[in-house]
Amino acid sequence: MSGLNPQQREAIHYLDGPLLVLAGAGSGKTRVITQKIAYLVQDCGFQPRNVAAITFTNKAAREMQERIGKILSKPQADQLQISTFHSLGVRILREEAKALGYKPRFSIFDSADCAGIIGEVAQTVDKATLRLLQSIISNWKNALVSPEAARHLVRDEHENLAAHAYLSYEATLKAYQAVDFDDLIGLPVKLFNEHPDITDKWQNRLRYLLVDEYQDTNACQYQLLKQLTGVRAQFTAVGDDDQAIYGWRGADIENLKKLPNEFPALKVIKLEQNYRSTVRILKAANNVIANNEKLFDKKLWSELGLGDPIHVTACRDNDAEAEGVIMKLQAHRFEQRGQFKDYAILYRSNHQARIFEEYLRDHRIPYLLSGGKSFFDKAEIKDIIAYLRLLTNEDDDPAFIRAATTPKRGIGAATLQVLGTYAGERHISLFQAAFEEGFAHRVQTRQLEPLLEFCQFINRIQGRAVREPAQQVLPDLLKAIDYETYLYDLEEERTAQTRWGNVCEFAGWLNRKGEQDGKTLIDLTQSIALINMLDKQNDDDVDAVQLSTLHASKGLEYRHVFLVGVEEGILPHRESTDPSKIEEERRLMYVGITRAQRSLHISYCERRKQAREFVPCDPSRFIDEMGKEDVRFSGGKQDVPPDKATGNARLDAMKAMLAGKR
Repeated sequence: MSGLNPQQREAIHYLDGPLLVLAGAGSGKTRVITQKIAYLVQDCGFQPRNVAAITFTNKAAREMQERIGKILSKPQADQLQISTFHSLGVRILREEAKALGYKPRFSIFDSADCAGIIGEVAQTVDKATLRLLQSIISNWKNALVSPEAARHLVRDEHENLAAHAYLSYEATLKAYQAVDFDDLIGLPVKLFNEHPDITDKWQNRLRYLLVDEYQDTNACQYQLLKQLTGVRAQFTAVGDDDQAIYGWRGADIENLKKLPNEFPALKVIKLEQNYRSTVRILKAANNVIANNEKLFDKKLWSELGLGDPIHVTACRDNDAEAEGVIMKLQAHRFEQRGQFKDYAILYRSNHQARIFEEYLRDHRIPYLLSGGKSFFDKAEIKDIIAYLRLLTNEDDDPAFIRAATTPKRGIGAATLQVLGTYAGERHISLFQAAFEEGFAHRVQTRQLEPLLEFCQFINRIQGRAVREPAQQVLPDLLKAIDYETYLYDLEEERTAQTRWGNVCEFAGWLNRKGEQDGKTLIDLTQSIALINMLDKQNDDDVDAVQLSTLHASKGLEYRHVFLVGVEEGILPHRESTDPSKIEEERRLMYVGITRAQRSLHISYCERRKQAREFVPCDPSRFIDEMGKEDVRFSGGKQDVPPDKATGNARLDAMKAMLAGKR
């Protein structure tokens, strides 16, 4: 407990009822959670298996598990239930599947699998429409709105289309014995509502709950927490109303407002001492967030000294901004003798990264793009992996559906729905059900033939995949399904070329691994789940500038931050300037400011190139809200743009100076 401040200590020791810890940015909340878990187990007699800590990302759960592993013994730490909301949901559903009419080995469909079903039921292939329908249905599920209730909430044509698709979508999932990501929370809530005995069992198993990032919970997660804590209400919720930035994803800040009313005995402890940033950075953050209506008053403070002034630079246009940021970053790094990983460039939207990537590459500066798509998340790679998963385990229903319908081979949604219903009744996999006489009687011959042909093809390849080396089987598989032709029929030539290139790269990688390790395709597939070719990208030891959206940067910190594109229309976003949404945009600015430990550089453009023309821009209102006292302004119309030669000369001089000191 040494080194904890009085408020942190109080939060750890408080067990007299429900507790809300309002943890400001950089106030040491993870330490409070891990120390409280240790306190519960070591001093209060709680069994580790009865303590659950719930967080939002696998990374946060891993970090918590690592930290607690340094305090408790390994057997104790291993018994703790530290997981994301969704992992906890999976655990509950696997154990209680029967009560909801599922088999324990139900399938979890990813976003692409679900989009396929929604596309079929809504009869659309337009990607933008599909994304919108998925988002509407997801928000309804997270708000616990049933398909029947959704029909009465319709406000426009898209919601009308979504409401009609919702009912068929749910029926199709059930027929496939599958759930989507939102069901992992929604179904446990339904389960606990309908089965009080099962609720009692889980309340007795999870006797103390700690919830991280509480401000990011949605209505469904809030309901699940209430059901799990029950009348005992033994929980600690840790959150910060000033960092609630996921409203667009269904997170509901009302859950924070409701706590004191729904739990009258609730104690609130504020953590306001910040261990991350200098006084000037915190002052700017406090000034900005003071413009929001406050749920709970709090003000961050720091003992880390006044620090450097915040620099705000007006730039001529996008190119000048990107070039200026990269030049300034290099110069600053030489002056500070810092490392590239000390620097982050943060922006509101993913598309803003491209121009910074170009300039970083031009200057040979290493960088990592956070939130970028993993190689394994590309649709074409997932298609091929679906075949490999099915070869390895023919009970893998999501893999069966994806492989059977990609490329299209005359197996339609209607056939699969009948197959799913039949398999559900018989408690067998879709693959197994396809060969049964009982199923054959339910479909016409023209439906059955392509299905059996596909299953027999899988059987043939399976026989070879167990015996022969990967580099012999994989090319034959790709040729047999004619995946290259499928891509060229589906996409424009350039896109098809890129996607086929990715498939060849993946196949080449598997073939090489197969040759090196003497492994069959089956052996390799079993290890794919554990290998991520891009894992090394997340390595903290990589010395590289971090590029990240503001949303993806929450919870992280960097010595020096460049916050770019801080303009009206970008931050705040042009679709979020009405009073109900502006507060969330302001919280996003607050999150950006409070990522910085030692220095903060903000930039905006006076005009921005969109398509082929320049559009005039205004600085974001949030720049004014930071106050003038700790801010230094430069650039803009009054400034002569620095010529490249001067900037390069300055860099050369510094390099020479550093070389001399060595």
